[in-house]
Amino acid sequence: MLALLSKWFWKDEYWFPPGYSWADMKESDEIKYPQPRDLLMALPVAMVMVAVRYTFERFVGLPLSRLLGVRNQVRLKASPNPLLEAFFLLQSKTPKEDQLLSLSRQCDLSVRQVERWFRCRRNQGRPCMTKKFCEASWRFVFYLCSFFGGLAILHDKPWFMEPKLCWDSYPYQPLLPSLYWWYILELGFYISLLLTLRFDVKRKDFKEQIIHHFVTITLMTFSYCANFLRIGTLVLLLHDMSDYLLEACKMFNYTQWRKVCDVLFIIFALVFIVSRLFLYPTKVLYTTYYESMVSFKPFLGYYFFNGLLMVLQVLHVFWSYLILRMVYKFTIVGQMEKDERSDVEEVLTEDEPEHLPNGADHLSSTSNNNCAPKSRVEGSRHLANGHLKAT
Repeated sequence: MLALLSKWFWKDEYWFPPGYSWADMKESDEIKYPQPRDLLMALPVAMVMVAVRYTFERFVGLPLSRLLGVRNQVRLKASPNPLLEAFFLLQSKTPKEDQLLSLSRQCDLSVRQVERWFRCRRNQGRPCMTKKFCEASWRFVFYLCSFFGGLAILHDKPWFMEPKLCWDSYPYQPLLPSLYWWYILELGFYISLLLTLRFDVKRKDFKEQIIHHFVTITLMTFSYCANFLRIGTLVLLLHDMSDYLLEACKMFNYTQWRKVCDVLFIIFALVFIVSRLFLYPTKVLYTTYYESMVSFKPFLGYYFFNGLLMVLQVLHVFWSYLILRMVYKFTIVGQMEKDERSDVEEVLTEDEPEHLPNGADHLSSTSNNNCAPKSRVEGSRHLANGHLKAT
């Protein structure tokens, strides 16, 4: 059964244009072509990435956050209440009005006190500012190295300025060691993001991020096996172009360097729009949809590859919409009000009682904790990520 499934999966017509087969990808002493087994190296690389990341965050990101003045607000813990805690964990973190009324009767508390308990309990589970900074600093370092490393690899390649040359002599395009390692490192990085997704800062576009990561990994895997490396490297470079700017913007936002953050955000927005809404469709999509068919006839891999590229473009449009909304607010209001994707702290209003249920500590209306944060809302946090990789 496994042999039949493997034979079906690796059919020539799925992976190559008519007239070509896996036999054309056989290696020799002089020439090496991409082989599917090469991608197994990405798995140990992903595990190493996870280890390197947590080492970096602990010994570089954390000290750097303290040096730049990142501070975690003191969090008021919700008072112990087994009934409310069980409801929070097993049923809902945001109970509806009728549920609040029922819980208030069972706990002998006012509805306002129950609402306040759930707000503080939700805030307890949100990541602190230091964790956000460390994550952003790790991604900044990776994306920065990936972009400039990729630029160094591609700057003298003929298809860098002329994407239609991606199909020149296809599929007889030898595998360059630099392209192999760039692919393996990028693929390992995105696999590591999936492995740590449960522990990372969760954004409002969590589902879009998952879709993006799976599409990225699938695209990289298919493009390597089908020897679409040339077009794949252009996609990687276009996405890396704006990702490191985004992470730098987040880092300065967490340090409260507002002016630097705002300037970086405007630069990021310009680069993102140009790379994702102009260069990507006019250079990448155009050559994969049209120029690739000048010499070849459509095949299953052609539709599959272009379909995934279009999924990325839909995500680009979605994230561009969020970015343009923030740019609009910035130009009209003078300061970005909030990150459209950020999961911000909930605020307790001043008319709410100063005591949490069951004897919790007093909460002054002027306290500076996570249940009553400053009114100024973070303006330029994570917006688009991604990231082929991208966003």
